[in-house]
Amino acid sequence: MTKPDIRRPKDIDARWLTAVLREGGVDADVKSFTAKNVGTGQIGESVRFVFEYARDVEGAPRSLVGKFPSPGDESRAAGVSLGNYWREVNFYRHLASSALISTPRCWFTDVDDATHEFVLMMDDLAPAEQGDQLKGVSIATAGIVIDEAAKLHASHWGDDSLDDYAWVNNTPKAARPITPEMVKAIWQGFTMQYAERLTPEARHIGERMVETYDVNRVRNDRPRCLTHNDFRPDNMMFGTPAGGKPVTVLDWQSIAYSVGATDVAYFLGGAITPEERRANETALLDRYHTGLVSRGVKNYTRAELVTDYAAGSFQLFLTAFFAAMVVTRTARGDDMFFCMLNGATSQIMDHDALRFL
Repeated sequence: MTKPDIRRPKDIDARWLTAVLREGGVDADVKSFTAKNVGTGQIGESVRFVFEYARDVEGAPRSLVGKFPSPGDESRAAGVSLGNYWREVNFYRHLASSALISTPRCWFTDVDDATHEFVLMMDDLAPAEQGDQLKGVSIATAGIVIDEAAKLHASHWGDDSLDDYAWVNNTPKAARPITPEMVKAIWQGFTMQYAERLTPEARHIGERMVETYDVNRVRNDRPRCLTHNDFRPDNMMFGTPAGGKPVTVLDWQSIAYSVGATDVAYFLGGAITPEERRANETALLDRYHTGLVSRGVKNYTRAELVTDYAAGSFQLFLTAFFAAMVVTRTARGDDMFFCMLNGATSQIMDHDALRFL
């Protein structure tokens, strides 16, 4: 049987799914299947395929989840222009096996380098459930996620070989599709579209950011590592009483060679309430630092972590307003982006992070 090609969900048939299984080393034959959309992704479309087999074998999965370009024109255009689809496929091809963090098994993935059409077929992680940015996570769960962040960041800490990859953000070979002028224009559009929801503090931070913040600036003066850059509950699957790993991290569309504490700030700024963050931040940062050290990271002090964490608190704010203006708009999306924006605003103010601009 030939290798699967790149296709959208509506074009998938039993023969194609059988070829995907063969790519993953399972010699079973799919007779029929059902397909249903899952998840709340803004840039990609995820579909669960449940199989009925003509020939079943040991190890054949009952279902797989496929990820495809968004059916929304705006979201798909953003995924292409920002290189998100191309980047995620290459993460699974080249880095997932060494990243130490819990990721789903990839059965088959491919991308057209010219058009960025792609397909990514992964393990179905059910009965684990997708996180919800609007609901957040418990402090106990936040600690487990922080452990995963330490694993990810330690895996490629100071690994300058990542600079060879054009598909990793913040490397010398990476494209720079986002310019300061673009960010300023998007912020201006955001303030007009959402004027009634913006707090004075958020407006002040945004105005300062777009005047002084270069989103393409690589902080080469700080230790760098492999970072996720969209490290939040919606991009994670959490175990339930019915089963599943405690946490599995998805959506590797924004990976970068950057400062690990930015992922930590991004998660804590948006996944727990400001009150919970203030009460638990010190302990969670201690836990993260201990995790790095236990995995061999040297010469990175707790004080340096606190500084990098504060400086990294702008990433969540930037993502919130930028994404709100480049993806297909939904009511849940609006609420999610403001959950992120308001959480980042509190974090920036609490740490006097405007001093870094």
